[in-house]
Amino acid sequence: GYGVIVLNPNENYIEVEKPKIHVQSSSDSSDEPAEKRERKDKVSKETKKRRDFYEKYRNPQREKEMMQLYIRENGSPEEHAIYVWDHFIAQAAAENVFFVAHSYGGLAFVELMIQREADVKNKVTAVALTDSVHNVWHQEAGKTIREWMRENCCNWVSSSEPLDTSVESMLPDCPRVSAGTDRHELTSWKSFPSIFKFFTEASEAKISSLKPAVTRRSHRIKHEEL
Repeated sequence: GYGVIVLNPNENYIEVEKPKIHVQSSSDSSDEPAEKRERKDKVSKETKKRRDFYEKYRNPQREKEMMQLYIRENGSPEEHAIYVWDHFIAQAAAENVFFVAHSYGGLAFVELMIQREADVKNKVTAVALTDSVHNVWHQEAGKTIREWMRENCCNWVSSSEPLDTSVESMLPDCPRVSAGTDRHELTSWKSFPSIFKFFTEASEAKISSLKPAVTRRSHRIKHEEL
């Protein structure tokens, strides 16, 4: 069976109300008479009330001034992918890790490879990208990363061609095949049958490569021991 971790790379901050800056009123030691100060304060409050009403009327969705607080060590999709890798995936007992990365998630995965190349190669068996927007040139992925991606990744892209039809690529990384749909948001769902077949074949190939080759000499020694 599969254990599943779902990353949430798009939620990098929370919105909170901006703290109000309180302006200190003038000192009571002012030469102004108390009655005049009270009248000015009343006018000021009425003006603010009208301004707030106008702002609410002009922009009803923005009743309060908001500010963004970025999540520590998760302030971007790339940071989030590295954080989840370091704190969860790298610590997991799983020996065969598979990635499904959609759209910008593909870019985040390539960045993860750049930052944690040796660890990713050691733990990840295969990667399925769906309509990924990564670019190995712009992201400056090294030659060893590009070679690994050619062998262990496949990108199911939006296309009107039948599922798994080869699609030409200008980039020297993973093969591109049709996801069987030209709708970007459906590429993962439409290609799932092919993705899991791809994962199964990659897992079987890895197991086969780890099995010791049986030579005639080793077979003869084993037979003699029996």
